[in-house]
Amino acid sequence: QHKDAYQAILDGVKGGAKEKRLAAQFIPKFFKHFPELADSAINAQLDLCEDEDVSIRRQAIKELPQFATGDNLPRVADILTQLLQSDDSAEFNLVNNALLSIFKMDAKGTLGGLFSQILQGEDIVRERAIKFLSTKLKTLPEEVMTKEVEEFILTESKKVLEDVTGEEFVLFMKILSGLKSLQTVNGRQQLVELVAEQADLEQTFNPSDPDCVDRLLQCTRQAVPLFSKNVHSTKFVTYFCEHVLPNLSSLTTPVEGLDIQLEVLKLLAEMSSFCGDTEKLESNLKKLFDKLLEYMPLPPEEAENGENAGNEEPKLQFSYVECLLYSFHQLGRKLPDFLTAKLNAEKLKDFKIRLQYFARGLQVYIRQLRLALQGKTGEALKTEENKIKVVALKITNNINVLIKDLFHIPPSYKSTVTLSWKPVQKADASQKRASEDTTSSSPPKKASAGPKRDARQIYNPPSGKYSSNLGSFSYEQRGGFRGGRGRGWGGRGNRSRGRIY
Repeated sequence: QHKDAYQAILDGVKGGAKEKRLAAQFIPKFFKHFPELADSAINAQLDLCEDEDVSIRRQAIKELPQFATGDNLPRVADILTQLLQSDDSAEFNLVNNALLSIFKMDAKGTLGGLFSQILQGEDIVRERAIKFLSTKLKTLPEEVMTKEVEEFILTESKKVLEDVTGEEFVLFMKILSGLKSLQTVNGRQQLVELVAEQADLEQTFNPSDPDCVDRLLQCTRQAVPLFSKNVHSTKFVTYFCEHVLPNLSSLTTPVEGLDIQLEVLKLLAEMSSFCGDTEKLESNLKKLFDKLLEYMPLPPEEAENGENAGNEEPKLQFSYVECLLYSFHQLGRKLPDFLTAKLNAEKLKDFKIRLQYFARGLQVYIRQLRLALQGKTGEALKTEENKIKVVALKITNNINVLIKDLFHIPPSYKSTVTLSWKPVQKADASQKRASEDTTSSSPPKKASAGPKRDARQIYNPPSGKYSSNLGSFSYEQRGGFRGGRGRGWGGRGNRSRGRIY
């Protein structure tokens, strides 16, 4: 007779508001006693989850975890994932809480439901399920996020990564890099390989295709924090030197107002510290050297009357030169005789003339910047204009240190500088990773001595400013677009070749 009574409760979902409210409470309450009616019970509760009355929907959603037993759990997870598309905030929060509660019962089963919807569900469900994973996984305790569960996440994520937008890719990298099992050197190496695969480093680079350029930059930004002295950036550095540098001036971007050339050079500079040994080292250095020469002008020729012909000084691009000189300096450490043995005497002499001319201009700017900032402290340094001056002084000081190194006979590669857009490294507080790593972009060798000396060299002057000649520079350029854009890879399913983005 109890079975008939339970069936009557199930039939209540077809009744009025009062019957539905009672059904929403009693169907889950007695669910476990009637396994033979399990399907009918879940379907009845689902009807209530889609009811027009918001209070009935909320009640029904709140009780859904009670159905998540045994084989029913993945199905409940799948249903809850679909319900993430709700635009009612209270309902949305109930769905989130319900998913978290069944996560603690069976993490793999819950993930099965979530990933099934990510792979096959509607766009809005996919988007919200990915967001759920990227925000909630890190809040779960270790006893839930076991090694087996993390391996399952990695396996399923790889399936999703075969077809993602730029924005989705960034979120998945956030999910994966937060997994404990991928915090090791081996784990980070796996992540770098995943990124390299997404970046399509085997494909021909097309500088005039904004999607192609954007995908490479999005991927490289995800890879940069993973590199260390044990996880090398060699593949990316070589790709940038071989394919991107020669096409620097023809790069296109879908992002308005972005200095795409400077962005590329900054990424290359950050990666150059962690480039491993490669047979392409000399050719990489050659390409870097050639590009550097483009931004290091010869002194203007003097006319017969002793004045500059055309009376125009070459424009000095300090931001670009800092990046290129730093990258050249980092790779040059691995082949210290490049300038003396690999270049002919005429080329070396030409390079020294350019360095000397640039250094002269540099000194003028450094003096101007120091003068402009003299005596300014605290609030005065926080104005937009003075912030630009502070960064500009870091840039000019960095270039100065690197040029001095290259003027040694033979050229030296011993100085360490912190790139102007990176925070000052404190020797004790900067170890975000295990002791085998350094997160700064300065070389890992002699880390304890380097930053202290650099801090004195570079940051002691109250810090400075660009003159109007510095054109393209803007303060904290990266802040405006880090990880915020997506769909830059043509949208899912829009490409006709190979892997789809």
